[in-house]
Amino acid sequence: MKTIGVLALQGAVNEHMVQLKRLHINVVNVKKPKQLEQLDGLIIPGGESTAISRLLIENHFIEPIKKLAIDGKGVLGTCAGLVLCAKKTTKPNNADKQTVPLDLIDIIVERNAFGRQKESFETKLDIIHIGQSVPALFIRAPSITYTGANVEVLAKVDNCIVMAQQQNILVTAFHPELTNDLRVMRYFLDLCPSN
Repeated sequence: MKTIGVLALQGAVNEHMVQLKRLHINVVNVKKPKQLEQLDGLIIPGGESTAISRLLIENHFIEPIKKLAIDGKGVLGTCAGLVLCAKKTTKPNNADKQTVPLDLIDIIVERNAFGRQKESFETKLDIIHIGQSVPALFIRAPSITYTGANVEVLAKVDNCIVMAQQQNILVTAFHPELTNDLRVMRYFLDLCPSN
């Protein structure tokens, strides 16, 4: 059985854990870097990217997460997790300057690309490798403004890239964990090699 960790420093931790348990996956609530060693994959959840970044630094997670990714373990970044997995953000503001990117996937991201909380919306996406009409909830969502040569674009909304993959790194601007559809999570699990 695969063991997947959900970074439990801040954000939508429980929702991801519920989806993984529905798929009969061994789930770890990750609060210490040492826990990464037992994982087949890691989810960096949505939340506040600046707060999560600060906690990653304070708790010495940066290098262990990079090692996990280099070792070929799966990493899923949702919403704020996407921002953290990116190489950098566009138009850095004060929040961006406080956010240390993990640089796990060759993308540049625009934070809050679809507006603030009141502009949140739900839609259905056709996602390459996953399927059609996948429900997607966008809450203060980022978008991807640049992808490197080795990055595959998996989904768009109105020409805005909202999902991408580079080998074992998968990022979504939306929140798959807030729907009952398990297809995105199943796809992510396929990127996580068993120990």
